[in-house]
Amino acid sequence: MKTFRRQFLVSAFRLFDLGILGLSCLIAAIQIWHLTEFSSFASFISMRVKVLNIVVALALFYSWRIVFTAFGLYRSRRLRTQTQEYADVLKATTSAALVLGVAAVIFRVSAFTPAFVGLFWLLASSLILLSRWILRMGLKWARLHGRNLRQMLVIGTNMRAIEFARTIEARHELGYQLIGFVDEAWNGFKDFEENGDKVVCDLEHFPRYLRERIVDEVAIALPMKSYYSRAADIVSMCREQGVIVRVLTNIFDLPPGGTREALLDDLAVATFGGTVFEGWPFVFKRLFDICVSGILLILLMPLLLVVAVAVRLDSRGPVLFLQERVGLNKRRFQVYKFRTMVTNAEKKQAQIEGLNEADGPVFKIKNDPRITRLGKYLRKASIDELPQLLNVLTGEMSLVGPRPLPIRDYQGFDQDWLRRRFSVRPGITCLWQINGRSSLSFQEWMKLDMRYIDSWSFWLDLKILVMTIPAVLRGSGAV
Repeated sequence: MKTFRRQFLVSAFRLFDLGILGLSCLIAAIQIWHLTEFSSFASFISMRVKVLNIVVALALFYSWRIVFTAFGLYRSRRLRTQTQEYADVLKATTSAALVLGVAAVIFRVSAFTPAFVGLFWLLASSLILLSRWILRMGLKWARLHGRNLRQMLVIGTNMRAIEFARTIEARHELGYQLIGFVDEAWNGFKDFEENGDKVVCDLEHFPRYLRERIVDEVAIALPMKSYYSRAADIVSMCREQGVIVRVLTNIFDLPPGGTREALLDDLAVATFGGTVFEGWPFVFKRLFDICVSGILLILLMPLLLVVAVAVRLDSRGPVLFLQERVGLNKRRFQVYKFRTMVTNAEKKQAQIEGLNEADGPVFKIKNDPRITRLGKYLRKASIDELPQLLNVLTGEMSLVGPRPLPIRDYQGFDQDWLRRRFSVRPGITCLWQINGRSSLSFQEWMKLDMRYIDSWSFWLDLKILVMTIPAVLRGSGAV
C-alpha cells in the first residue's frame, strides 16, 4: 500500500508538471501573439472568457494528466536509467502537444497555431527534462552521501542472482546497499561461497531474519520451476510486513526488453515478447495516421484525379488495382493501388515465374513485361502507392510499417521468425523503402523489418517519413 508521504509527493509532482505545461502555454502565447488577432497583452487580458474556453482548458489539463500518468512518469523510477526516463518525458510532452493540436482542430481554437504548438512542446520538454535532471542529481548526491538508501536482500545464489547483485552494487546512484544472499545448499553453492559472497541465512530461517533485521527490499532470483511455492511464500511474507519485493522476470532467458508488467484489476500480469505497439504510444501512432492520411487525401485529390484519368486513358482496365494482402496478425485485407499492369497480370505471373530475379518467396522482375507504359513512371515515383492512404485511414495499414505482402509471398515463408513482421500493422513505407528497396536481398529486407519492430518509436516513424521523400525522388530500388 502506498504511504501518505508517497501519495503526497506524487500529487505534488503531478501539480508541478501541470504547472509547467500551463506556464509553457502562457510563454508560447506571449511569443506568438503578433501572429494572432491579439496585438498586445492588454488586448488579451480584455478579451471575454467564454465558457467553452474554460471547458477546453480544463479538458486539456485533464488529458495531460492522463497522458503523463500513462507514460509512467509518477511510478518509482529508481531502477530506470536516466535515458529511459528522458525518453518517457519526451514521449509524454510530444503526446501533450498532439493533444493540443487535436483540440485546436476540434474546437477551432485560432490561437493554437502550429508555431504555438511547436513552441509549447519545446518549452514543456525543456522545463520538465530540466526538473527531472535536477531531481536525479539531487537524489544522486543524497544517496552518495548516505541518504535515501535502501537495504536489499537477494533470494537465490544462481548466476542471475549474482549478476543482479553485481549490477546493484556497481550503480551507487541507485541508493542500494546489498545485505547479502538467502539460499539453501545446492550443487553450485560451494563455488558461490568461494567467490566471497555473503549468505546471511537459508530459506528456512528467512522469516525470522525478515522479522528481526532491517530489510527494505527483497529481490527474488530463485528457479521458478522448483521453487514456485517457496517464492510465493516469500512474496506473501514480505507484503505482510510492508517490504518491497522485486522478481527477476527473465526466468525464460528472453532478450532484454522482452518482458512487460501490467495490472488486470487486481491481477499482476507479466507479458513476454509481443511488441511495443501497445498502449498510449500506439494510440498516438494511430491518431497520427488518421490525421496525416486524411489531410494528404484532401491535398492530393487533384493529383489523384489526374492520375486516375491518365491510367484509364493509357490502357484498358480499372483505375485501381485491388489485391488481397496479409496484414496485422495475418488478417487479410484488400490493398488499393493505381493499376500499373495489364488487367490479367496476376494470371500471367505463372507464365513468367522462371524470370523471377528476387531471392526468397517474393516475386520481382526489373523489366516486367506486364507493366504498362504509364505504370513504369508511376512505380518509379511511387505514385501508384498513394491510394493506400485509404487503407491507412480505415486502419488496415499505417503510414510506417513493414510492407504488406501478397498471399503468394506469405505462403512461401519457410521460417517462423519471418512471421513476426505480421505482429504489427503493415505500412506504406518503412526502413526497406529508404535503404534501397528492391536492390536489397530478401534476408536484408526482413532484417530491416525486424529492426523496425524492435526499435520502434514515434521519432523513428517521423524519421522514416522524412527520409522517404528523397528516396522516392531518387527512385532508388524501385521496380
